[in-house]
Amino acid sequence: MEKHWKKNINLFLIGQFLSGITSMVVQYAIIWYLTQETGSATILSFATLLGMLPMVLLSPFVGPLIDRWDKKKLLIYTDIIVAIFALILSIVGTVMSTFPLWLVFVSLFIRSVAQTFQMPTIQSILPTMVPETELTRINGRLGMVQSANYIIAPGLGAFLFAAVPMNGLILLDVLGAILGVGLLIFVMIPKIDRQGEKVHLLADTKFGVKKLYEKRGLWHIMINGAVFMLLFMPAASLYPLMTMGYFNGTVGQAGLIEVIYAVGMLVGGAIIGFSGHFKNRMLLVIISYIVLGVSVGASGLLPATSQGFIYFVILNAIAGLATPYYNTLVMAMIQQSFEPSILGRVLGVFNSLMSLPGPVGLIFAGPLADALGVEKLFVIAGIGTLLCAVALYMVPSARNYDIELQSKHS
Repeated sequence: MEKHWKKNINLFLIGQFLSGITSMVVQYAIIWYLTQETGSATILSFATLLGMLPMVLLSPFVGPLIDRWDKKKLLIYTDIIVAIFALILSIVGTVMSTFPLWLVFVSLFIRSVAQTFQMPTIQSILPTMVPETELTRINGRLGMVQSANYIIAPGLGAFLFAAVPMNGLILLDVLGAILGVGLLIFVMIPKIDRQGEKVHLLADTKFGVKKLYEKRGLWHIMINGAVFMLLFMPAASLYPLMTMGYFNGTVGQAGLIEVIYAVGMLVGGAIIGFSGHFKNRMLLVIISYIVLGVSVGASGLLPATSQGFIYFVILNAIAGLATPYYNTLVMAMIQQSFEPSILGRVLGVFNSLMSLPGPVGLIFAGPLADALGVEKLFVIAGIGTLLCAVALYMVPSARNYDIELQSKHS
């Protein structure tokens, strides 16, 4: 493995990029289609929740299956299932000249379920594919791939949505699956001992919670991250409203903000991906919280002028730069803290707890923005993030977790 791991992981990341970019372009197209056809905020909120709920509800039970099943086949099958539903949606839209709303929702739900399986599968196989010393760097590069998708997909999706009939655009998902699966066939993913064992969902889920709880520092880091998500999500979901409502900007300017944020994330991921060897990753996580808190909080204090919008763009780029550090560095620490044979169960619980605050935050985002003003939510998110940084620093088991982890593995 040592000899060929770089070629192997690069092939894997290219496959993930091609599969991810086509899937995200179609996802954006479906949301724009719903916006254009219905103009309903309720429909869009429901579509967003459909994309989040499987991650929250299924993640704890998905982990035990990932530990026992063949991970390569799991990635291939989920890609194929999403492609089949895209094909069905395209055919029905062609025959009926419109897309039944219920079928669009079913398709979105299936895509979300597939992602719920794929994310922890990818996270759990990385430690088996690369040397332990390279984990932080490779997680950074995976973050770069995901950020690149976020940068390219909105623009490419908007262009194709205007240029290509919707039933044809959906077939891009099928092309992505063919390319992704085609490359994945040539990737070597080592099998682990527990594959093929009988699954006990509830017992295995409790096992995942127990294992995380035993690492008290990591448990505190995770709970802190969940609180951060709860405070940050309302503001994060209202970036378009901040641009168009508060700054009186255009749709193009709202799109620019999304791209700027993603470019910041790409640069942040690149810094991690090409340096990667940090003596104390928790210190960087705390610093990233502080940078994010200051830049997001300051955004809510800007004047609603064109000059204010320029500062908003700059602060947004800084916030994007700080964003990848928590996910990337904490994920590398989790991967180093547990054996690959139990990683699926641990990540299932971790992903579920980290995803749960998202829908809760979204439920309160609209009413809070209407009551307080969208800019006040940015101030709240900024102050909340700074308090999370202080709390993380004040808990010694969390603050020193990575120093102790690296000393055990040195």
